[in-house]
Amino acid sequence: MKNKLKYLIIAVTTSMTMLSCNGDFLNTEPQTEISESAVWTDPALAEAFVTGIYQGLGQGGFNEEMLASMTDEAIFTHPGRGITTVTEARINPADVGWNNAGNRTWNWQRLYSYIRRTNLAIAELSEPQFENDGGIVDRLLGEAKFMRAYYYQDLARYFGGVPLVDRPYELGEESYDIVRATYKETIDFILADLEDAQTLLAGKNMASGRTNELAVLALKARVLLYAASDLHDAPTAQGNSSVLAGYGNIDLIAYTDGNRQERWQKAQAAAKAVLDKASGNLYGLSEPVSHEEGIQNYMNNSLSRNGGEKELIFARYFINAKQENGGRQGLYNGPNGYNNWAGNSPVQLLVDDYEMMDGTEFNWNNPEHAANPYENRDARFYASILYDGAQWKPRSTANAPKDPLGQIQTGTYEVTDASGAIETHFGLDTRNSSIEDWNGSYTGYYIRKFIDPNPAIVDQNTWQEVPWPILRYTEAVLNYVEASLELGQEDEARAWLNQIRFRVGQPAITATGDELVEIYRNERRVEMAYEEQRFHDVRRWMIAEETFGRQANVISITGTLKPGKSLSIYRYDPEIYDYNYVVQPIDPGKENRLWLDKMYFFPIHRDEINRNSSLVQNPGFE
Repeated sequence: MKNKLKYLIIAVTTSMTMLSCNGDFLNTEPQTEISESAVWTDPALAEAFVTGIYQGLGQGGFNEEMLASMTDEAIFTHPGRGITTVTEARINPADVGWNNAGNRTWNWQRLYSYIRRTNLAIAELSEPQFENDGGIVDRLLGEAKFMRAYYYQDLARYFGGVPLVDRPYELGEESYDIVRATYKETIDFILADLEDAQTLLAGKNMASGRTNELAVLALKARVLLYAASDLHDAPTAQGNSSVLAGYGNIDLIAYTDGNRQERWQKAQAAAKAVLDKASGNLYGLSEPVSHEEGIQNYMNNSLSRNGGEKELIFARYFINAKQENGGRQGLYNGPNGYNNWAGNSPVQLLVDDYEMMDGTEFNWNNPEHAANPYENRDARFYASILYDGAQWKPRSTANAPKDPLGQIQTGTYEVTDASGAIETHFGLDTRNSSIEDWNGSYTGYYIRKFIDPNPAIVDQNTWQEVPWPILRYTEAVLNYVEASLELGQEDEARAWLNQIRFRVGQPAITATGDELVEIYRNERRVEMAYEEQRFHDVRRWMIAEETFGRQANVISITGTLKPGKSLSIYRYDPEIYDYNYVVQPIDPGKENRLWLDKMYFFPIHRDEINRNSSLVQNPGFE
């Protein structure tokens, strides 16, 4: 772990100053600060500055409020965070909801502040004032170019084409207004930075947490996949949306010319370059592993251990010694019955999309499925979701007498008192619990993925060391599959999809045509759950109305004692209880989801428009 980048940024990177006064007294160097000129003459200080650029990654995706809660993956439990402003399509240029906070994913000002830092580094390192010993100048310049590309691709997938600032602006400029580049120009700019970064980083050994040549290739594959997608092809986008059809500056958000087939070919080639350079974890299997192995394999990949670390291409790491919020996923998302906060609770829409073990779809109209909804499901369900009756960690000393077995309780059950009379027991992990009921899930589920299952980790008091996967190998595989499907290469797509499925114990796919495309999209949904993929995938596929437009739903569970059975301390036991499962819409007072096509892109904040009169607003927000 000692070589992992921990984002411990030396204070000098945030306290640089230029001293311009004359006189010995006034020219005295502050002991706690280092001049800008000194930074770029010292390799160690220059490296510290470049390290600071990575701070823009924040906590990765491990915020208390995850992007998943703005999709059909989850719903956020607690009020007042601006999330419903997004999910109910009430976002506008004056109120961007959840993203009002400056550290959020698509915050314009935050991203440009880090782009400025990359520009400073690129400008100085392009004319270095120290020797390129061991290739340090090339490495730092390559990192800066990659990070500039990364921040611009973040802007592009939320806003479309954006102003391309490629130098550090100074005081006294004639104008600070700059127009938005077209979407094509923005993508070309990103790709040019990535080409430079690839050349500069080729063959360099990089510490974990820093970018490398493989990360460059993986980001290039993502950028080209997005660029080839429906949302960014003007004729397709306009044909699918009246809002986009009526937008007078369509070149800001989509390609208006060029060959879309060639864009898919470039996306496929870029993804294949990643596949050829790395191997991921457990690829190349010729048949499915056992179901138990599949659960463990997916957990290893999600936790990045026991071989799962091979999945990571570029990640945000955390260590217990530095107690960052990104290490508190157990606290943020765990069950209230474990004194956790239940923040981003999975919705039934996602749960229903996990296949059965035999590869068929789960169906509530199937009596066997409806009676036993948590049996014989895709291994990734068990590794990703905590559901009623799931075995979890031992509860705290104070709460263990209420549940000696450590099982998730999200239903309402009959129990018997000392006299044999039937009483109602509200599950310990519900909003009627005797333990922190205000932190209970509304949906009947909790996230298991990314939460360390080690019972020694008491989530409410201990930080965990699970990295956030910014770029991972399987994303590149899925990108390759999608491009192959778009190019009509179904055999190639199936072969790679089956490799993903075999390692979690799911059977081979034999489908063709539209059915194969739908299976691929669902495979991407469950494989990449909670990894900030769904938010973008649904938009670029332009299927948001039938996905994000659906109301979040929940499960209601009751356990009734079988005739002649009794139990004083509840435990999950189908031999003692008859269980009934009913899917219900979430209370509209909690959230009333709505999709409007203006939500395909996000508005540039009113303050930015006021600062830069040359900016053109996005469709639906003009």
